[in-house]
Amino acid sequence: MSNASRPRRIPRLRRLLVLATDNWLSRGYLALFAASVLGTFLFPGGGFAPDPLMLTAPLSLLGVVLPYGPGTESSGAVEVLAVGLWTVWLLLCALVNAAVLGALVPRSVTIAPGGAREPRPRGQAPSEHGGTGMAHSAHPRLQGIRALLAPAVDNWLARGYLAVVAAALAFFLYAVYLSPDPGFAGIWPLMATAPLSILVSLVAALADDSSLSWLGPLLFSAGVALSGLVNAVLLGLLTRRLRAPGTRSAT
Repeated sequence: MSNASRPRRIPRLRRLLVLATDNWLSRGYLALFAASVLGTFLFPGGGFAPDPLMLTAPLSLLGVVLPYGPGTESSGAVEVLAVGLWTVWLLLCALVNAAVLGALVPRSVTIAPGGAREPRPRGQAPSEHGGTGMAHSAHPRLQGIRALLAPAVDNWLARGYLAVVAAALAFFLYAVYLSPDPGFAGIWPLMATAPLSILVSLVAALADDSSLSWLGPLLFSAGVALSGLVNAVLLGLLTRRLRAPGTRSAT
């Protein structure tokens, strides 16, 4: 069974690399990431470049729960190994984020042998010439919203991510409203839905400092839910592109 699954995994890995490198959006992101890493070495603590950890969020933020990384205190060999593993993890996170951005670039239409059309991804609305054309024309805005959000729920990767976001958000709400000491409960939904949730946390912090402090947790929760939905849509689009046979992105 492992030999049968290997031929499927290798093409998907190649598609991931293609999506991360063959269009202007993904290449621009990788260039920005490389510049941020270089700026970190040239100006440590100077703040002249974006933080590579933030550029590769949310996957890179999951690495904070790992027992290794920069600052690991042990023998020289262990420290080098920890930094090396952290660097590899950061590069993988950057590659995945570049592929996600690459999935946003419109792809060229390909025709299968024999004149057959390319299979339509799951969740996409049927053609206006099909049997549901009247329903599509009757509610075009509703159909458009469904088509936009479909990648967030029509694959296991996006659904699993949404489950993680829901669990982190539920823990935050429990800690804020039911626990006597919420502590740093907001860090988990913040990490799970970065980088958009970082902007949400700034808005919620402004509400906490005002007379409407009760509004802060609600704004944070709504913003985290929206940020998680956006990330799930992006993951779903990436999954569709990895599953689609014989396609290339437009450069």
